[in-house]
Amino acid sequence: MATELADGVWRFELRGVSAYLVDDDVPTLVDAGTPWDEAAIREGFADAGVDVADVGRVLLTHYDIDHVGTLAALTPELDATVYTGAFDAAVLRGERSPPLRNHKGALQRLAGLFTTPPDLEVKAVADGERLGSFTAYHTPGHTPGHVAYVSEELGVALLGDLVSESDGALEPSEWLISYDTDRVLDSVRDLAERAPPFDVACVGHGEPLTSGGSEALGALAERI
Repeated sequence: MATELADGVWRFELRGVSAYLVDDDVPTLVDAGTPWDEAAIREGFADAGVDVADVGRVLLTHYDIDHVGTLAALTPELDATVYTGAFDAAVLRGERSPPLRNHKGALQRLAGLFTTPPDLEVKAVADGERLGSFTAYHTPGHTPGHVAYVSEELGVALLGDLVSESDGALEPSEWLISYDTDRVLDSVRDLAERAPPFDVACVGHGEPLTSGGSEALGALAERI
């Protein structure tokens, strides 16, 4: 199922996680659900009136089974470059493995048994790099290569799992699912300070905020 949050910004409601489709300079897929979400993502594309083959860019906030899971299944139709942070890009390309010494890394190793790398070009995105109307912000903590993307032009922030939504407010990524919660808090404060204002806050878990997104992020930064 797809819901239009703002003009040209669609949310795909999946198995406990959300992916997004943004009509930017090219149709842009943001995150890609679990390996078991292919049917739901295809339904979302149909609801949005966009063909998978029309996607010109994939923005990944990070590497996790519930954010990269359907990429391999979509690969036969996708002709798009995938962008994410350097550490997470190396994991997605199979060049390195998540560290077993970290509890979240160990969880990722286990989940990797169910994750097929996509046959797509995967590029590391730098902090401050522009991709269409979005600027990439390195926001490590949940994963070492976590990235948030903010479009001042569209008034949209793609926050991934840096934060989640609960009762209309934003909350930082929790210890169990994060590499380093101190870095999560630092990243929240840094993004709140550096990012331009935005209305729509697209999160991986919980309900996206369709208004007051930057204010909600700023409120969280002040209370952590």
